[in-house]
Amino acid sequence: MILRPLALSLVLLLAGCAEPEAPPAVSQADASGKPRAFDYPAAKMVDQADDYFDQRIFDPYRWMEDLDSPELAQWVAAQNALTQSYLADAPGRERIKARLTELWNYERYGVPQVRGGRYFYTRNDGLQNQAPVYWQAALDAEPTLLLDPNTLSADGTVSLADWEASDDGKRLAYALSDGGSDWRTIKVRDVDSGQDLADEIRWAKFTSIAWARDGSGFYYSRYDAPQGENELKAVNKFQKLYFHRLGTPQDQDRLVYERPDQPDWGFQAEVSDDGHHLVVTVSKGTDERNLLFVQDLRKADAPMQEIVSEFRAAYDFIGAADGRLFVRTDDGAERYRIVAIDPAKPAQDDWREVVPQAEATLLSANVVGGQVIANRLRDAASEVTAYDLKGKRLRTIALPGLGTATGFGGGASASETFFAFASFTTPGTILRYEPKSGRVAVFREPKVAFDPAAYETRQVFYPSKDGTKIPMFITARRGVTLDGDNPTLLYGYGGFNIPVTPAFSANTIAWLELGGVYASANLRGGGEYGRAWHEAGMKTRRQNVFDDFAAAAEYLIAEKWTQPERLAISGRSNGGLLVAATMLQRPELFGAALPAVSVLDMLRFREFTIGWAWESDYGSVKDPAEFKALLAYSPLHNIRPKVEYPATLVTTADRDDRVFPAHSFKFAAALQAAYQGERPMLIRVETRAGHGAGKPTSKIIGERADEYAFLVKTLGIELPPAAAD
Repeated sequence: MILRPLALSLVLLLAGCAEPEAPPAVSQADASGKPRAFDYPAAKMVDQADDYFDQRIFDPYRWMEDLDSPELAQWVAAQNALTQSYLADAPGRERIKARLTELWNYERYGVPQVRGGRYFYTRNDGLQNQAPVYWQAALDAEPTLLLDPNTLSADGTVSLADWEASDDGKRLAYALSDGGSDWRTIKVRDVDSGQDLADEIRWAKFTSIAWARDGSGFYYSRYDAPQGENELKAVNKFQKLYFHRLGTPQDQDRLVYERPDQPDWGFQAEVSDDGHHLVVTVSKGTDERNLLFVQDLRKADAPMQEIVSEFRAAYDFIGAADGRLFVRTDDGAERYRIVAIDPAKPAQDDWREVVPQAEATLLSANVVGGQVIANRLRDAASEVTAYDLKGKRLRTIALPGLGTATGFGGGASASETFFAFASFTTPGTILRYEPKSGRVAVFREPKVAFDPAAYETRQVFYPSKDGTKIPMFITARRGVTLDGDNPTLLYGYGGFNIPVTPAFSANTIAWLELGGVYASANLRGGGEYGRAWHEAGMKTRRQNVFDDFAAAAEYLIAEKWTQPERLAISGRSNGGLLVAATMLQRPELFGAALPAVSVLDMLRFREFTIGWAWESDYGSVKDPAEFKALLAYSPLHNIRPKVEYPATLVTTADRDDRVFPAHSFKFAAALQAAYQGERPMLIRVETRAGHGAGKPTSKIIGERADEYAFLVKTLGIELPPAAAD
């Protein structure tokens, strides 16, 4: 059997027709000869096919996988020009961008690290493209600027991807990303002088930075430098764990651990609070199941000890105290529990349960200040509980409301810890918790130029196609009229055990001020309810995720929040796959779709950068049943002609080496070739940007302004007076 990107080819073959020739070149007229509504830039089709089991599948846009192709550069430039031309007369476009700029202009703080009596944290004064790092000697001391990444590039595209201060607070190791790439360059800065040391690490990727407790150096993970292929495309295999000693060149770094027999293994290192043990988490792709290795740092040339040697469950090292390692795990508890392990007696029979599984999902935990802080999700919102090291419940840590708490680092002997709290209408507030007294106080509280009291968030539960109850948060202006005419933006993700929890975004506030409703659905495949919830959206069961998303739309329509012509869907990365697959399966439900940096070619995602790692969630084209499931929903392979799809704006970035941008290029080209209606099928390609992390504030504002302008124009939104031209 042969399958082409336009599913019409499959229909013809199933009807018994002879094998068709390669697809024709893009025409500017549909099958009836009627001129097309848009003069889309031509995208050539090549005679490329691959065999999968009993099927031969064409891939006519394979040439778009060559990022260095001059022809591709011309096509991208022409597509960007077309998109900007379409948006040029969108009502209120400049006012939308101006309001987004006003809303983004507020102080944003990161959760502090306390090292050597110093407080280290990030602070963006509002419109800075990147957030600088500051330190202060006491809670009430004046902050000192330590590192300003805005000075590292004229356009703000060199970003601070990670940073860790040494235990004595004298050094800062920091990782830089160039243009949004996942590749990292690690440097070291002296805190007192504010000057960089000569140390520099290259080709680090998907790595932690773990300082030795004596400050002599740090552990990190890296790949070999790519050879013979564009570094933004090359497949990443054979990660290695190294130790870098300060003052020495990288080529002298000590290889701590590698597994030449396991090309898919990755390594994340942490050093226990007492400095006695190196704890190495061994992962295989994005599979939640992992191994746990320990090395005794008190003994020269100590072997790497395998505490957990089978990929049977998740084991998350959360801290050490009293000579024991504390681990969050779903081994024997699908909603997670906490166990203590003595490295001298690591057999599982000797593990001691400290905090048992509860009804709410244990999302994360920390050992800090002689306590275990358990951060759980109850119906996708945070609740935080403190226990002593034996598991006795001490208190519930008060949160400001229904939202999301993150942080609680610091170590077993810390006298304080910090965490962030946010909701859909509460910007990220930094709070300080004292374990001994239980006191919670505000450390930094940003102010945003809008009235949070004007809006409210409701949580609803709706039935999916198979009857499963799915939670969804809906945020709108208080007293909103449910007349079926509200412009509504529905967001989802649904994958990789990642929960979607309440979060603040200036972009969301701008949408609410346009008279919009914002809905966020907690789909299966995510991490809201533990292992079973995640696995219900994995591999051959991924169709459940798309059904959950479509059911969210049906609920919003049935309850008169909106109607299809006023409903848009949005998602990024795996969420972009969600948007594209659902809009193709249920186009009648939506007026517009915004798939961003999306996984769209489900037959070739494994061929680029770290894509192979996603097979733990998506499945593999090498498995017959999983291949069948992938092909059934792969957006690139399920576009049909003569279908009225929602207006679509695909967004990606030219340096995205997480989800290779060819996914979006090929999908947009195929969609433009097949669609015969009058709605726009456009693509916007950001330059000098990657998957999203570290994107400059100016680029975030510009991209979201274009997306909202697109929705205003395609959904027919009448702007309120304050935002109208």
